[in-house]
Amino acid sequence: MKDFLRQVGQILIPPVIYMVMRVVWYTSSKKFHFITPVGDEQHVCVTWHGELLMSTQAYRHIHKKQKSSAIISQHFDGKLIASTLEFLAIRPLRGSSKKGAKKVLLEAFRAVKNGEEVLITPDGPKGPRHNMSDGAIGLAVKSHLPIFVMNYKVSAYWQLNSWDKFVIPKPFSKIDFYMQSVSLEGLSLEEAREYLLAKMLEHTIP
Repeated sequence: MKDFLRQVGQILIPPVIYMVMRVVWYTSSKKFHFITPVGDEQHVCVTWHGELLMSTQAYRHIHKKQKSSAIISQHFDGKLIASTLEFLAIRPLRGSSKKGAKKVLLEAFRAVKNGEEVLITPDGPKGPRHNMSDGAIGLAVKSHLPIFVMNYKVSAYWQLNSWDKFVIPKPFSKIDFYMQSVSLEGLSLEEAREYLLAKMLEHTIP
């Protein structure tokens, strides 16, 4: 019975999530702040797990035709996220930092070589919140790509009591998106981790 309910949920929940996303998007007042020029250069893209609801929409708004994929966990909630992102034409790469890590990273490198931008949540899939894993850094450094950092702040929102404190902006709120291109060239792994973490915390919701 549990498996049946999960299968039903996997079909019904993503369209509902997507509709909520679009209602918030179209009713909100949005302002985009490009801290550094982004341009048309290919990037590895990062956002915090708790900001997925709006950051992915902002990404697609800016990169309307860019081929894109996202590393998504193999957990049930990962399946829901993967199915929801497909509405935004973002292809899921299924894996995580523990299970299937090697396979999904190989898929990510293939995606980059095919011209796709790969989206990663450095603190996903299970946290700790705002923890900087090495997946995005390794992919960017080995692919010689800059990192596209996406954050936002919102005037009114709900925040779930989950490990990532998932943010749901309220309809008709004001959302400020902060975008920047970050280069990790010449940095050691530890330096790159500290630098990227600092950049991602500059304009995030506490």
